[in-house]
Amino acid sequence: MIERYTYPEMKQLWEAENRYKKWLEIEILACEGWASIGRVPAEAVEAIREKARFDIARIREIEAIVDHDVIAFLTNVSENVGSEARYIHMGMTSYDVVDTALSLILRDAADIIIRDIRKVIDVLVEKAREYKNTPMIGRTHGVHAEPITFGLKLAVWVAEMRRNLARVQRAREVVSVGRISGAVGTYASMDPRVEEYVCSKLGLEPARASTQVLSRDRHAEYVTTLAIIAGSLEKFATEIRGLQRTEVFEVQEPFRPGQKGSSAMPHKRNPIVSERLCGLARVMRGCALAAMENMPLWHERDISNSSVERLVLPDATTLIDYMLRRFAEVMEGLVVRKDRMQANLAMTGGLIFSEAIMLALVGRGLSREHAYALVQRSAARAWDEGLNFRDLISGDPEITAVLKPADIEACFDLARHLAHVDDIFRRVGI
Repeated sequence: MIERYTYPEMKQLWEAENRYKKWLEIEILACEGWASIGRVPAEAVEAIREKARFDIARIREIEAIVDHDVIAFLTNVSENVGSEARYIHMGMTSYDVVDTALSLILRDAADIIIRDIRKVIDVLVEKAREYKNTPMIGRTHGVHAEPITFGLKLAVWVAEMRRNLARVQRAREVVSVGRISGAVGTYASMDPRVEEYVCSKLGLEPARASTQVLSRDRHAEYVTTLAIIAGSLEKFATEIRGLQRTEVFEVQEPFRPGQKGSSAMPHKRNPIVSERLCGLARVMRGCALAAMENMPLWHERDISNSSVERLVLPDATTLIDYMLRRFAEVMEGLVVRKDRMQANLAMTGGLIFSEAIMLALVGRGLSREHAYALVQRSAARAWDEGLNFRDLISGDPEITAVLKPADIEACFDLARHLAHVDDIFRRVGI
C-alpha cells in the first residue's frame, strides 16, 4: 500500500491486529458452534473465550520457523489457552478462517466505500442544483456543439455515481459469505451446523458450495466494481482537467493559500488532484485484472491467489477510498467561472444555433438536405473567415425568403436549449 493514499479508517481494516482479531473471533465461534451440538464441553468454550489472545510479535517469531501464518497464529493462541486449545480449529482448515475473515474485512471496507460514494453524490447534487441554470457550451469531439448547463453536466455524474452506489451494494452482498467446510469443502471433519452457527453470528451467508476456498469470482466482481468506480472518477476528473485548460478556463480545482504549481513558473495553477485521480484509475484497472486472474485455481485450491490478494485487496479498497474522498474535496471547492462559460458560448458568433435555423427551414417546407446545405454555407464562411454567423444568416436572401426576422431571432434564443432542464433534473431525482 502507498502510505500517502491511506486514510486511517481503511488502513486499520488491513492491519495485522484487525486480521488476527477476526481470526480469533471465528475460531471461538466455531468452538461455540461445536458446543451447541454437544461436541465440545461448554466449560471448555468458556475457558477458551477467557484465555484466548494473541501477540503479533510472537506470531511473527513462530511464523519465521513454520512458514505458515495460520499455524503460527494458532500456536500462539494455544500457548495462552492451555489444554482447552485442543478444541480450537477442530475440523477446520486454514482458509475456513482466512476466507471468512477476509469476507468480514471486505464487507467493512465496502461500508466505508459506500459512505464515501454517498458523500460524493451529496456534493454533486448540491453543485448540480446550484448551477442548474448556468449555461455553458456543450462539446462533442472537443468542438463546440450546442448549449447545456453546468448543472446538467453534473446531473449526469449524479446518475452515474448512483449506479456505482448500487454496484458496491451488490458487491458487498456478493462477498458477505463465509465458509467453514474443511479441507476440500466436504465437511468430512466439520458439521455444517457449525458453519451455519458461525456465519449467523457474523452476519454472513454460508457458501452454498465451496472447495477449500470461496470461489474467486466473488472477489473479482468486488474489485472490478471498484475499478468501474475509479473509471467514473477518471471520467469526471478528465472533464475538470479539460475545462481548466487556459484556453477554456471554465472551472478550476481549489488552490489553497501557500500552494505552488511549479518550481519554475509562479503563475501556474495545475489540476493536480484530477490528474492524480486519472493516474490512480489505471492502477485500479490493474487490480481488477489481477483479481480476475485469480479466478482459476488448480483443482480444489492452490495459493497462487494468496500473494496477489495480499496486495490487490488492500490496495484497491485503500485507493478507491482515497479517490472518492479527494474527488469530493475537489468538487466542494471547485471554482466555477460563469463569465468564461458565457464568453465561450459567444465565441463562435452564433454557430452553436445552426441546428435551430435548419429545423426552422424544414418546418417551413424545405427538405432537410436543402436546409442543411443553406445553413452549412453560412456556417462554413463563419468558421473559415471568422465572420458572425447570425449576421450571415440574416443577410442570406434564400433564408430570409423563408424565415422572418422574428423567426431568426427565436432560433438564437438560448432558452430554447434549456427548456427541459427541469424535466431532466426530475428524472434524475435531484
